[in-house]
Amino acid sequence: MNTPLLIVMIILVMFSAFFSSAETAFSSLNKVKLKAMEQGEKSKKIERTLKLADDFDIVLSTILIGNNIVNIASTSIATLFFTGLLGDNSDLGATVSTVVMTIVVLIFGEITPKTIAKEKAETFAVAVAPAIKFFVFLFYPLNMLFRGWKLLLNKMFHLEKNSAVTEEELKTYVDEAQTGGEISENESELIRSSIEFDDLYASDILTPRIDVEAVDKYAKLSDIEKIFKSSGYSRLPVYIGDIDNIVGIIHHRDFEDIRSRGLKSLRTIIKTVPTVSPDTKISKLLKIFQKNKTHLAVVIDEFGGTEGIVTLEDIIEELVGEIWDEHDEIEVDIEKIDDTTCIVDGMANLDDVFEYFEINDKNTNVTTLNGWVMENTDKIPEIGDCFDYGDLHFEVIETDGRRAEKVKVTKIITENEEQIEE
Repeated sequence: MNTPLLIVMIILVMFSAFFSSAETAFSSLNKVKLKAMEQGEKSKKIERTLKLADDFDIVLSTILIGNNIVNIASTSIATLFFTGLLGDNSDLGATVSTVVMTIVVLIFGEITPKTIAKEKAETFAVAVAPAIKFFVFLFYPLNMLFRGWKLLLNKMFHLEKNSAVTEEELKTYVDEAQTGGEISENESELIRSSIEFDDLYASDILTPRIDVEAVDKYAKLSDIEKIFKSSGYSRLPVYIGDIDNIVGIIHHRDFEDIRSRGLKSLRTIIKTVPTVSPDTKISKLLKIFQKNKTHLAVVIDEFGGTEGIVTLEDIIEELVGEIWDEHDEIEVDIEKIDDTTCIVDGMANLDDVFEYFEINDKNTNVTTLNGWVMENTDKIPEIGDCFDYGDLHFEVIETDGRRAEKVKVTKIITENEEQIEE
C-alpha cells in the first residue's frame, strides 16, 4: 500500500469538503443575521465576511476553481493508488478508483459538508472567510480571466444583473422568518403591511360619499349638535349647498366653545382641508396631512365632485389593522348561519368575500360585494334580487338607499351531494 498517496487523497477530499461547505455557507447566509452578530471582537471577522459576501461572484469563482482542482487531483491520485494496489492493472485500477472516489467525494466532499454548512451558514462563513480570502488572492489571475469571460457573455447575450430585492422576495423572507419562529404573526403582518403600504391609493381606503357625515355651513347649531352625537365623530366636514362643495371641517371641541359663548356662526371655527385625487398614493397622502397639520382630506373625482373623505386613522389602519374606539359598532362582514348559508355585509371587501367563498372572478374591477352584486344584476340593488355564481346563490335581503346592505349567500346542493348526505 502506498501510504503517502493515501494521505494525499484524504487531504484532497478534506479540501473538497472545505470548498463545498464554503460554497453552501456563502450562498445561504443571511446578511441581516450576520450583521446582528457583529459585536465585540467578532466585528472585524463579520466585516470581512460581509465584504466577501458582497462580492459573491468572485467568491463563487474561487470556490469552484479550488473544488475542481482538488477533485480532479484526488481522482488522478486515486487512480495511481488503486492501480498500484491491484498489481499495476490500469484498467481495473481506473474502474475501482472511479467507483470509490465517486462515493467518497459525494458523501464526504459534497453531501455531508453542505448539510452541516447550510444549518449554520453564518457561523461557518465567518469561520472559513480568512481561508477563502487567501484563495481569492491565490486564484486572482484565473478569477480575472473568468470575470472577463462573464462580461463578454453579458455583452453578447445582453444579460443584466438585477441585484435589487423585489417586493415578492421581501414577503417571502418575512414568511420564512415567521415560519422559523424568528418573528411573531403580528410582527409579520406589520412588516407585510409596510411593504404593501405604497401600493395603496386614496380610493382604496376612503369613506365613500354616501357614508360621509357632513353638515351645512348654515345649519342650525342644534341640528349640528345632533349630528355630532349620532355620528360619534370628533370632526365633521362642512359644505355649502351640497356635499360636493366641502369648504372645511369643524372640531367638536371648537363647536362647543362657540356655543358656550353664544355665537351662532361656524365661520370662525371652520378649518380648511386639503383635496386630493383618488389615485393619490397613501404615502403621499401622509405627507399632505403632515404639511397641512390635519387629519382629514377630501377626495375629489374627475368631475370635481366629492368622491369621499380619507382620514389619518384610515392610513394607520392599513398598517396596524382595524382601530376601534368607543363610537365604533362591532360589525361582522360574514356571519355564518349554518353549513350552507351566510349573511354578508354589502360593503364587505370583495377580496375577503372571494377568499372566504373560494371565488375566482378576475374580470371584476369593483372593491365591495355591493358593487359585485350590481355588476351581476346590472341594476341598482333591490330586495329579492338574486343570481348564481358557480355553486353559490346570492340574494339581496336588505337594502339601504341604493345599495345592498345585506346579502344572503347559499351553497347550491346538487342531487349527488344530497344523496351522499343521506
